[in-house]
Amino acid sequence: MSWWVYIIEADDGSLYTGVTTDIARRFREHRSKVRGAKYFNGRRPLAVVYLEPQPDRGVAQRREAAIRKLKRADKLNLKQSVMIFHE
Repeated sequence: MSWWVYIIEADDGSLYTGVTTDIARRFREHRSKVRGAKYFNGRRPLAVVYLEPQPDRGVAQRREAAIRKLKRADKLNLKQSVMIFHE
């Protein structure tokens, strides 16, 4: 099982970073608010703008923490990949 670190852009332009083993499922959860992050209360996830594969959960969580510490401009530089899920 591979893990993914992802960044989702919200409708207010903010960026949310998380980890998952199934990006399509996790994006649907964020959109439905059933099991989505509290971060999206009052915000709507628009698109997965960055994906990065990781070999295991521990590595993925450490990378997530590192990305969360980045400045917004540095996170935007990561958005070089194609949007995976969007409206």
